[in-house]
Amino acid sequence: MRIVFAGTPEFAARHLQVLLDAGQPIVAVYTQPDRPAGRGQKLMPSPVKQLATQHGIPVLQPATLRDPAAQAELASLAPDLLLVVAYGLILPQAVLDIPRLGCVNSHASLLPRWRGAAPIQRAVEAGDSESGVTVMRMEAGLDTGPMLLKVRTPIADDDTGGSLHDRLAELGAQALLQAVDGLAAGSLVDQIQDDALATYARKLDKDEARLDWTRPAAELERQVRAFNPWPVCHSTLAGEPLKVLAARLGEGQGRPGEILAASRDGLSVACGEGALLLTRLQLPGGKPLDFADHYNSRRERFLPGTVLGQ
Repeated sequence: MRIVFAGTPEFAARHLQVLLDAGQPIVAVYTQPDRPAGRGQKLMPSPVKQLATQHGIPVLQPATLRDPAAQAELASLAPDLLLVVAYGLILPQAVLDIPRLGCVNSHASLLPRWRGAAPIQRAVEAGDSESGVTVMRMEAGLDTGPMLLKVRTPIADDDTGGSLHDRLAELGAQALLQAVDGLAAGSLVDQIQDDALATYARKLDKDEARLDWTRPAAELERQVRAFNPWPVCHSTLAGEPLKVLAARLGEGQGRPGEILAASRDGLSVACGEGALLLTRLQLPGGKPLDFADHYNSRRERFLPGTVLGQ
């Protein structure tokens, strides 16, 4: 088969690597245009572009696929199959109709749960017991297409958005490879999604990473894990930014945001219900450190009675 791959971030690059390792015939790669990054704001190619370039695969980076010229360019490749993984651009019906065997997407959730942009983080944040990857046929709706296969993994109590991301990238890559073989053999059976069970995984926003200490500690603990490594939960200490990279449930009661105790084990902070023990923090101008290191050098900043978030 002639396969075109469309994807952008590291999650997609892992899928592409597995396809290449298996000898799949990738004739071209689509990825989003280079974006400015870093302090110098230099244009940086996506992880998918970097990988494709290393393998000598032609890379196309249209700003939109709604442009008839971009659609004609894709059609000229005569693809049998378009594989899409976290591409980030909408595929109009005209594009979906081009490949002979259609367009197939690897989506990081157990559809129809968590359709949308941030399924990995929303699953951790919601306290789901499991996650997975669904390989599905694409249609015009948002992650609404018929499902071809699913792989599952439990969400552990210490899973972060980052750890679950890495695990699903591995599982999803193998699932997509299996789906390609199944499509070539004609052995896969479409399963229609139950729209009544659908939930929406809205895009992550830096503003929602601010810790609201009036919420229950159990919710904040999941939020801290879900938003690590990005956008990272945060509050303020004496008016200065305080990033919270790890926490676990603690004990005690007090005003929301009030420091109850500090020790090498962590910083105990009262919440709307229960308390949260902050175990890894980053202060302005510093590196992320376990709280024991902060306690050894700056314990005077973490006096009981101090209220975070003011």
